[in-house]
Order: sequence, then C-alpha cells, then structure tokens
Amino acid sequence: MASSIPLLTPAAAARVAAIAQKQASPAMLRLSVEGGGCSGFQYKFDLAGEADEGDAISETDGVKLLVDPVSLDLVAGATVDYVESLGGSAFRVENPNAAAGCGCGSSFGI
Repeated sequence: MASSIPLLTPAAAARVAAIAQKQASPAMLRLSVEGGGCSGFQYKFDLAGEADEGDAISETDGVKLLVDPVSLDLVAGATVDYVESLGGSAFRVENPNAAAGCGCGSSFGI
C-alpha cells in the first residue's frame, strides 16, 4: 500500500519548504482532488498546518505530502513535481490513473 501513496520530487519538496518558511508554517503540502475542471477532476494544493486523521503521508527531504482517503484513490502512485518554464512555474501531477488530461495540467479524467 505504501507504494501507492503519491510522492513529491526533490524540486517540489524544495519549493514547498521555501513557501512554508516564508509563511512560518510547517512544510506540509495537501494534495486533494475536486470535481470540476475541463476534464472532470482537478487537483488542489494547500499548505497544511497538520495532518488529518486518515491522511496518507509521504515525505521527501523533510517535506510531507498529505492526501485524504477519498482523493488517494484518484492519485495513487502519482508524483508531484515543481516545474519552471517560460510560461510560468507550477506544481504538476504525473498521475498514472489519469486517462485524459488537459493543456493546463491541472485537471484530469479517469
């Protein structure tokens, strides 16, 4: 089961750590999935103050990624990366469960 918990790349972990330090909050990123977006579901990212009961937790370079039980089924085995490009910078989810995606990279379908 542990292998299905999404992971942060070192680049994503470093970005979360930098944001958390600026906001004087714990280095914890919550990944959740909501209905909506152009492909049916969309990813939502928030800094978290603490883990909720039932959260799946992975850790990369001291930064924790939290995923609630409902979202976990939709993002099992995914990797969260932080990419910088000419178009801007953003967290990107590489989700093996997504059958369809969109150009913005923030929504997906299964």
